[in-house]
Amino acid sequence: MPAKLPISVTIIAVNEADRIVAAIESVIDWCDEVIVIDSGSTDDTVAVAEQAGARVLYNPWPGYGQQKRFSEDQARNDWILNIDADERTLPELREEIEQLFASREALADGYFIAIHDRLYGSDSLSAYTPYKPVRLYRLSQGRYSESPVHDRVQMNANARTANLKGRMAHDSVRSFHHRVAKMNGYTEAQASDLRARGRKPSTFRIIIDFWTSFISGYFLRGYWRGGLMGYIYAMNFAYSRFLRQIKLYEQSCIKTNKDENI
Repeated sequence: MPAKLPISVTIIAVNEADRIVAAIESVIDWCDEVIVIDSGSTDDTVAVAEQAGARVLYNPWPGYGQQKRFSEDQARNDWILNIDADERTLPELREEIEQLFASREALADGYFIAIHDRLYGSDSLSAYTPYKPVRLYRLSQGRYSESPVHDRVQMNANARTANLKGRMAHDSVRSFHHRVAKMNGYTEAQASDLRARGRKPSTFRIIIDFWTSFISGYFLRGYWRGGLMGYIYAMNFAYSRFLRQIKLYEQSCIKTNKDENI
């Protein structure tokens, strides 16, 4: 067996028993360790993750950024590869990373990796990548932010970054019921974060965000290529933006008015 790369893979999870094994299996054979931070699963997440070869630790849920920072603190390597429980590294990404580590002097400090949604009910990846974050990085040169919503790696000012060509697949949708529940929780956190940063609700944004987001998703993001499922994804994207705006309005205006009337 070839030596594993000196990379600690970090995964945060709660109730991911049906998906986390695929995430672990996509990295366990070539990365030094896989760390799963569980925040209180009531299904078999802990058991199946351990059976797949991961080291599982418990930490109460503090928010996305804080939980990923906690996972960084558990790593024994300077190199971190962060993936979510519903993401899988694809073979071409593994090969690219292995080639990079074969010639250490060429390594940057952090790498942007494109993450593509796998359309629900198929093996097809969306042509559009919603985001291309830093996911492979030196812990000595970058860390996740402490934001409870925006889980992004903040690289040091002098850190060198580069883009990888290999991709990750994102199996974000278990079912439409799951998708709506996940969207509801996430938009609640987004609205709270916006309000904490001083953002005010906008009548114009409430009216226009759904329609502009649908056009952006369906045409600019290319969801139209996915047929009916692509149309559903575009509608879903638009509705999440609408939810974010009305929840900001609710938190800023409706709840405030109720408090004043008590």
